[in-house]
Amino acid sequence: MQVPFLDLKLQYKSIKEEVGIEIQKVLDNTAYILGKPVSDFENNFAEAHNVKHCVGTSSGTDGNHLVLWALGIKPGDEVIIPANTFIATAWGVTLCGAKPVLVDCHPDNYNLDPEKVEAAITLKTKAIVAVHLYGQPAEMNNLKEIAEKHNIVLIEDAAQAHLAEYNGKKVGGLSAASSFSFYPGKNLGAYGEAGAVLTNDDQLAQTIKMMREHGQSKKYYHDTFGHNYRMEGIQGAVLGVKLKYLDKWTDGRRRAASKYREFLGKVSDIKLPAEMPNVKHVYHLFVIQINGSDSAKRQERRDALQQFLNENGVSSGLHYAIPLHEQKCFEYLGYKKGDFPVTEQLAESGLSLPMYPELTDKQIGYVSDKVKDFFAK
Repeated sequence: MQVPFLDLKLQYKSIKEEVGIEIQKVLDNTAYILGKPVSDFENNFAEAHNVKHCVGTSSGTDGNHLVLWALGIKPGDEVIIPANTFIATAWGVTLCGAKPVLVDCHPDNYNLDPEKVEAAITLKTKAIVAVHLYGQPAEMNNLKEIAEKHNIVLIEDAAQAHLAEYNGKKVGGLSAASSFSFYPGKNLGAYGEAGAVLTNDDQLAQTIKMMREHGQSKKYYHDTFGHNYRMEGIQGAVLGVKLKYLDKWTDGRRRAASKYREFLGKVSDIKLPAEMPNVKHVYHLFVIQINGSDSAKRQERRDALQQFLNENGVSSGLHYAIPLHEQKCFEYLGYKKGDFPVTEQLAESGLSLPMYPELTDKQIGYVSDKVKDFFAK
């Protein structure tokens, strides 16, 4: 049996006709940049997350940058981000000329550990970026208390967490502003690059709208600095169709995660991802860890498991095999191996199993059997 890590073709076939109609409308109206398809999607995406404003952007990375830029983050400032995240989280900080300050993740939810955040705050700290990694919300109440105590702004990187919930509330409106990615492989994916910013702040939304379009309040009137971070009309049309199915697809991901737990719950060699009691995890990724006290052996077994799965037709992924503090581009920050032990352990031992809404119980059973076969040998 062949089990891909992600099957976008299967999803596309299920909505091909509907998407084709909406794309054709964009072509017929020649509304290639922004326009009604984008504004309609913005309204519906904001409503889906119970937030007042959505501003469509050219990517999630651009949205991340826009939020910090619009909030006034500048050279000399420091912004706290998780050590355990995709590098795009850091680009929002560096593009503002600020310094990313890394903090280790929690060993259970893999998100920013609030107990370690306060020690990283200095007089230069201006913001905390809470990443809802793999689709599980960060501990927002604790982070909000810390941010308010030190008079710094809290924002969300929700690139992997569409429709996720924390204490019964959707992510995206739990902070000053949030950024989302619609990269094709995301839970809600465009047919190219696209992203969005959500906020309940009227003035901030207006500023971000101007900044995404060269700082314009109206054509040729540039009231602020900006850039070209606009969403394309075709992406708005595609996302508008797909948003209608996102609840159903989210249920499919959660069903798949439940089946993995059922089939792999007794395998002592691995640690399954924990779903915290006060959240709704949307499982952008399903990341298992190889157990063991020796880091080299954990990584060796992880790599061997990945190879074994591949040989048996199962694709898997590594998220993220090289932590931020070990990346060459961040050598100047002065971190060293050993500074973020939880993040490093996840990098050495984490393996992402296939995860998408259309995964069948038979496929999940096959993947699980192969994981069991590997450890049995």
